[in-house]
Amino acid sequence: MANLKIIRTRIISVKSTRQITNAMKMVSAAKLRKAQDAIIQIRPFYNKLRNILKDLDPDLDLIKKNVYSRVKEPKKTLLVVITSNRGLCGNFNSNVTKKAMQLADENYKLQKGNGGPDIIAIGKKGKDYLRSKKYRITESYTDIFDMLNYENTLPIVTKIMDAFINGKYDRVDLVYNQFKNAAVQVMLEEQFLPILYRQKIEDRFEERPIYIYEPAREDIINELIPKSLKVQFYRVLLDSAASEHGARMTAMHKATDNATDLIRELQLDYNKARQASITKEILEIVGGAEALNK
Repeated sequence: MANLKIIRTRIISVKSTRQITNAMKMVSAAKLRKAQDAIIQIRPFYNKLRNILKDLDPDLDLIKKNVYSRVKEPKKTLLVVITSNRGLCGNFNSNVTKKAMQLADENYKLQKGNGGPDIIAIGKKGKDYLRSKKYRITESYTDIFDMLNYENTLPIVTKIMDAFINGKYDRVDLVYNQFKNAAVQVMLEEQFLPILYRQKIEDRFEERPIYIYEPAREDIINELIPKSLKVQFYRVLLDSAASEHGARMTAMHKATDNATDLIRELQLDYNKARQASITKEILEIVGGAEALNK
C-alpha cells in the first residue's frame, strides 16, 4: 500500500506540472503570434531602406566615407548580448552566452589584457550568467522587452552609435537569436559597426537612371545611414523576442508531451502494483481459510 500511495502522489504531482507547462505553452503561443507579426512587418522595411542606400550610392564611395563606416584595428570592442529575462526556453539563452564567451576569449583575446571587450547585456539571463563568469558588463537592460517598441530602443542604440563615433569602440557586434519559425531559431553574430555594405558584381554593370537629388546625395545618405542602423537594432530585438517565445513554446510543448508519457507509465505501474496487492490479499484469505479447515 505504501508503494501505491507513492505512485499515486507522483501521478498527481506530474499532472499538476503538465497543467503548468501546457498553460505556459498557450501563453507563449499567443505572444509569439504578435511578435511574429512585428518581425515579419519590419523586415521588408529594413531591406528596402538598405536597397535605397545602395541605389543612392551604387559604388559605395559615399557610404564608405561615412563616419559609421570607419574601419580600424579593433583595439576595443563592444559586444551586445541579447537574451531573455526568463528561462524555461530550451537552449535559447545558453547558445547566445556561449557564443559571446567564445568571441571574447578567441576572436578578441588580444583585448584580454585590457579587461576584454565590453559587454552590454540586454536580458537578465545573459547579464547574470556572464557576470558570474567574470566578464565585464558595462551596462544592462532587463526591462526593454516589457514594452518593446522603436521609441524605447532609441536611447540604447543612440548611446552605442555615439560611443563608436567618439572612438570609445572600434567595433560593435550583436549576438542574438534570429527568428526563422516557431520551432527554429538561428544563433547569429552580426557586425553592427562599422557598417558593412557589399556590392554585387552584377551591380557594377547595371544601367541605372540618372536622378537629380535634392538635397545633395551625400546629405541624403548621411541622414539615412543612422536611421538604417536604428531600424536594424530594433529588428534584432524583435528577432530575439520572437525567437524567445518560439523557443519557450517548443520547450513547453515537449515538456507537456513528456509529462503525458510519464503519467501513462506511472498509471501502468500503479495498476500493476494494485493488481499485485489484490492478488496478495486473495492468496492470504485463501491460505487462512484452508488453515481453518484443517
